Amino acid sequence: MIENLDIFKRIIADNNSFIITTHRGPDGDAMGSSMAMYNLLINLKKDVNVVVPNSFPNFLSWLPNIKNVINHEENNSDISNLFSEVDVIIMLDFNDLSRIKNLESYVLNSKAKKILIDHHQDPDLSICDLSFCDTTYSSTCELLYMIINQAKFNLTKNIADCLYTGILTDTGSFKFSCTSENTHISVGDLISKGVNATEINNLIYNNYSYDRIKLLGHCLINKLKIYNRSSAIISLSDNELKKFNFKKGDTEGIINYALSIKEVIFAVFIVEKDNIVKLSFRSLGNINVQDISKRYFGGGGHFNAAGARSDLSLDETIKKVENIIKNEFS
Repeated sequence: MIENLDIFKRIIADNNSFIITTHRGPDGDAMGSSMAMYNLLINLKKDVNVVVPNSFPNFLSWLPNIKNVINHEENNSDISNLFSEVDVIIMLDFNDLSRIKNLESYVLNSKAKKILIDHHQDPDLSICDLSFCDTTYSSTCELLYMIINQAKFNLTKNIADCLYTGILTDTGSFKFSCTSENTHISVGDLISKGVNATEINNLIYNNYSYDRIKLLGHCLINKLKIYNRSSAIISLSDNELKKFNFKKGDTEGIINYALSIKEVIFAVFIVEKDNIVKLSFRSLGNINVQDISKRYFGGGGHFNAAGARSDLSLDETIKKVENIIKNEFS
């Protein structure tokens, strides 16, 4: 790690232009780590662009300098020159180039030095020249905090706000099992740098639209199904999303309500959007949903939190998950 830190510092010192990118459907950890790195590099007077595959949730729109992010899906301009001429590409919060979808070819074809910083299992280290990958960290933001701290970069309030956001969201407000003593120590230091924890919590969790609250109510009243008292499924169709004027981020965290039910230790959220069916898996204790996601759907993630896509229809996917529950937990 010390050797990699020295290389990391040297790469930043010796190069001028940087691209930061993260996974499709970027969440709080993805955007928090991306904007933390962006703010660090612009403070060092570097030429920096953050390029994301598609849009991020509106509740992250307050992050410092996030207005400068290039959303490739919504930006029709040619970004090939950016990737072909850049010195360094920093890849955050994903373990495989397939996770960045329409940006994959740009990264593969670029001659830039590539740095990977991530906390997911089974990283593909062939995609980078330098890596910081460690599953013991709660989030990429906590790992990035360690890197910044150990490398002795100036940790400003803007950087601290971004890092805190990623740690807060990826730990489920410090409720998930990935939360460690070091997580709290890191957060304590970030607060000492000026982070207003109450304000950020309000910006993320107390800033929902009326439609989002109605969608949550619909999920809990009409769509939540319990199996064998220990498993739960919540599903939503594309038509249901449209009925509640779905916006990016509106389904964030809904699966945790299922997992909060007494005796429920395995929960799956299944959503159909634009003819694509996605699954989010969550568990408590020693249930490895990363393994379940990978075996049945080719997905991945963490031990207690994972995701995947299904090639089946929504109804067929629900039936498949019901069979998984029967096979794995009966």
